[in-house]
Amino acid sequence: MVRIRGRIGDWPVDLTLELDAEDWVQLAEHVAVTPAAIQPLAGTAADSSDRLWQTTLQLVRDAGSVEGPRLLAQLAALAGGEAAGKRLLVRLRHCSQIRMETGADAPIYHWQE
Repeated sequence: MVRIRGRIGDWPVDLTLELDAEDWVQLAEHVAVTPAAIQPLAGTAADSSDRLWQTTLQLVRDAGSVEGPRLLAQLAALAGGEAAGKRLLVRLRHCSQIRMETGADAPIYHWQE
């Protein structure tokens, strides 16, 4: 489920979308997620969680640096929802391989070797 809130001109927008697994795959194709990242995660929950985390790190590594809103969209598509994407962003903030910088409009996540 994805909730979109904001404004279009003077009109307030509050939209909730329910997406199935196929919809998430199609969405991920449009936010530059690597093909390996959108394959279904199989195995135990621990395996799935570890693969999701490794894919998250790979997204930032491949980008070099990425703005928070774009990264959140990619992670939400990858993890199956905005809440799961936000949890991954929080985890990235505490990761030694990631440096977060305050940008003009949004935080920027940088990969560090």
